[in-house]
Amino acid sequence: MSDSSPLPPVRLHPEAELARDALSTPLLSRAARLARWAGPDTRVDAGGGLVDEQLPAAAEVLGLSGDDAAAYAGEAWRVAVDTGLVEVVDEEAGTVAPGAELPLLTGGSPQDVLGVWLGALETVLADASVPDLDDLVDAMDVGGELDLSSLDWDPEAEAEFLDGVLGNLYLLTVSEDGPGDGPVPLPALAASMIVPSDMGEPTNDVLEQVSDAMMRLDDQFRLLEPVGLVEYQPVDEALMADAEGAAEEPPAGVDDADVSRYGMVRLTPLGLYGLRSRLLEAGIEAPAVGDLADKGADALLDGTATFPQAAAQAETEQWLARREPLAAARELLAAARGLDAGAPLRRLRCQQALSLVGAEAEPALREVLDDPELGGLARVWLTEAGAADVPAPSQDLVFWLTVDTVAAQLAAEGNSDELRALVQGLAAQHSGFFAAAWRVDHPATAEVLEAMGRLHPDKKIAKEARKAAFKARSQQGG
Repeated sequence: MSDSSPLPPVRLHPEAELARDALSTPLLSRAARLARWAGPDTRVDAGGGLVDEQLPAAAEVLGLSGDDAAAYAGEAWRVAVDTGLVEVVDEEAGTVAPGAELPLLTGGSPQDVLGVWLGALETVLADASVPDLDDLVDAMDVGGELDLSSLDWDPEAEAEFLDGVLGNLYLLTVSEDGPGDGPVPLPALAASMIVPSDMGEPTNDVLEQVSDAMMRLDDQFRLLEPVGLVEYQPVDEALMADAEGAAEEPPAGVDDADVSRYGMVRLTPLGLYGLRSRLLEAGIEAPAVGDLADKGADALLDGTATFPQAAAQAETEQWLARREPLAAARELLAAARGLDAGAPLRRLRCQQALSLVGAEAEPALREVLDDPELGGLARVWLTEAGAADVPAPSQDLVFWLTVDTVAAQLAAEGNSDELRALVQGLAAQHSGFFAAAWRVDHPATAEVLEAMGRLHPDKKIAKEARKAAFKARSQQGG
């Protein structure tokens, strides 16, 4: 995921709901239970971990059994220490006491709870980038020292790889054309990190790298599920029985049921919150729907300029919900004025916002009927609202509004099919459109005419548009 690419806004669940989700995650709930269980007789080693002799008792408190019970108890204890639920009082004696963060789980605000959970998430993410225990044992030399070179393991590269995968999963989840709440196949996620975007058919070497990445991710997502970051359907054990068979990419043409055998992962609502928090911490702009609700109309129109349509509407609805309709309409109209490059798109977002306001907004629209920048927009709104006595626009205003609308669509969508259809419709409806359009006193006139020449499929009409664009530039002194 590129740091420079603007991310679509995420729709987060309310913090109170997320806090409840955090408290119910297996890992944090276990950590809290162990923090409350710990007492004067609890002992930790030099690293703050429970001594081996006390792990069985900790596992029993958590209701864990089986071969992995002690390991799960040790992980929960480590999270308790790392998040401040437990405090090591005397490192030499190995004694502990309840930490300052423990009361926050029951008496703190939702933000307090989520802060503790974010600490737990960081601990698990760090663990997920570490080789498994068997590999670490194999890497021990005769003297008991860890030989990292024999592991072919770069801690920084592993952490960056996992961050990249989670970043791609976040982007897929928040994108309007992504799976949304649905799961993402593990092979597709692995391929997003390995296969170059301009590669046609992946080579065998690239497919092998994707397979290796899948196996790493399978281990990592198994670790990340108990902290509530993801819901994960692991790779089918039958596929992993044979190392060679497990490393194969799913063959082309398999059905959805077969693809799911190779692992499926989705971010939880809590996971979306956690990854957005990490993106913000890293200095990456990661907007959330509702961020602009308490800001002015100028911030709303500028902020939603690059939002997908559904997200822009959701943001605008939250903004309007906090304001009286008539005052909101006046504020939106005032913010929509301007002749800068971003003004046409602001006016388009303003028009879309005003479509969500009821008849109470009518006085504000009538007040700007004579405004050269807003008069056309106002007439459109009043007509669509069925208002009476809407004055007819002048020819100059019609052409100005047309140029402004196309400029806004160019800024919002680029050379989209919808814009192509709009361009063809304009040329078809007005036989002398280009003869008049180049005279329009709008900063974007030349740019709009050039775009119409580029987008119109009829060569003759496209040539007329380019000629008109040249005249417009000459008139503007460019």
